Amino acid sequence: MIKIVFFAALREQLDCAEMSLASEGVKNINDIKLKLSDNSEQWQQVFSNASLLSAVNHDMVDGEHPVKPGDEVAFFPPVTGG
Repeated sequence: MIKIVFFAALREQLDCAEMSLASEGVKNINDIKLKLSDNSEQWQQVFSNASLLSAVNHDMVDGEHPVKPGDEVAFFPPVTGG
Protein backbone atom coordinates (compact mmCIF):
# COMPACT_ATOMS: atom_id res chain seq x y z
CA MET A 1 0.00 0.00 0.00
CA ILE A 2 0.99 3.60 -0.61
CA LYS A 3 -0.11 6.29 1.84
CA ILE A 4 -1.52 9.37 0.09
CA VAL A 5 -1.77 12.67 1.99
CA PHE A 6 -3.49 15.88 0.84
CA PHE A 7 -2.53 19.32 2.16
CA ALA A 8 -3.92 22.85 2.24
CA ALA A 9 -6.75 23.65 -0.19
CA LEU A 10 -6.62 20.16 -1.70
CA ARG A 11 -7.78 18.70 1.60
CA GLU A 12 -10.91 20.87 1.48
CA GLN A 13 -11.51 20.45 -2.27
CA LEU A 14 -11.38 16.66 -2.06
CA ASP A 15 -12.87 16.39 1.42
CA CYS A 16 -10.07 13.96 2.24
CA ALA A 17 -6.96 14.31 4.40
CA GLU A 18 -5.35 10.96 3.61
CA MET A 19 -5.98 7.55 2.10
CA SER A 20 -4.26 4.31 1.18
CA LEU A 21 -3.80 3.19 -2.40
CA ALA A 22 -2.98 -0.32 -3.59
CA SER A 23 0.47 -0.31 -5.16
CA GLU A 24 -0.32 -2.85 -7.90
CA GLY A 25 0.15 -1.25 -11.30
CA VAL A 26 1.56 1.95 -9.82
CA LYS A 27 5.07 2.81 -10.97
CA ASN A 28 5.31 6.58 -10.49
CA ILE A 29 3.52 9.76 -9.37
CA ASN A 30 1.75 10.11 -12.73
CA ASP A 31 0.21 6.64 -12.28
CA ILE A 32 -1.12 7.71 -8.87
CA LYS A 33 -2.64 10.86 -10.37
CA LEU A 34 -4.38 8.78 -13.03
CA LYS A 35 -5.81 6.34 -10.46
CA LEU A 36 -7.00 9.16 -8.20
CA SER A 37 -8.58 10.97 -11.15
CA ASP A 38 -10.97 8.04 -11.53
CA ASN A 39 -12.65 8.87 -8.18
CA SER A 40 -14.85 11.66 -9.57
CA GLU A 41 -14.94 14.67 -11.85
CA GLN A 42 -13.75 16.88 -8.96
CA TRP A 43 -10.71 14.63 -8.42
CA GLN A 44 -10.04 14.63 -12.16
CA GLN A 45 -9.93 18.44 -12.18
CA VAL A 46 -7.52 18.51 -9.23
CA PHE A 47 -5.11 15.94 -10.65
CA SER A 48 -5.10 17.35 -14.17
CA ASN A 49 -3.64 20.62 -12.83
CA ALA A 50 -0.04 20.84 -14.11
CA SER A 51 0.89 23.10 -11.17
CA LEU A 52 0.04 20.46 -8.56
CA LEU A 53 3.06 19.73 -6.36
CA SER A 54 4.01 16.31 -5.06
CA ALA A 55 6.45 14.78 -2.61
CA VAL A 56 7.52 11.24 -1.83
CA ASN A 57 8.71 10.59 1.71
CA HIS A 58 9.02 14.38 2.28
CA ASP A 59 11.16 15.01 -0.84
CA MET A 60 9.75 17.13 -3.67
CA VAL A 61 9.46 15.08 -6.87
CA ASP A 62 8.11 15.26 -10.41
CA GLY A 63 5.56 13.02 -12.09
CA GLU A 64 8.08 10.48 -13.29
CA HIS A 65 9.43 9.79 -9.80
CA PRO A 66 9.07 6.09 -8.94
CA VAL A 67 6.95 4.97 -5.99
CA LYS A 68 6.91 1.69 -4.11
CA PRO A 69 4.84 0.03 -1.38
CA GLY A 70 5.30 1.77 1.96
CA ASP A 71 6.00 5.21 0.45
CA GLU A 72 4.13 8.30 1.62
CA VAL A 73 3.03 10.50 -1.27
CA ALA A 74 1.84 14.04 -0.55
CA PHE A 75 -0.02 16.36 -2.90
CA PHE A 76 -0.46 20.09 -2.36
CA PRO A 77 -1.27 23.19 -4.39
CA PRO A 78 1.45 25.52 -5.67
CA VAL A 79 2.92 27.69 -2.93
CA THR A 80 2.71 31.44 -3.33
CA GLY A 81 4.42 33.98 -1.20
CA GLY A 82 4.99 37.63 -0.85
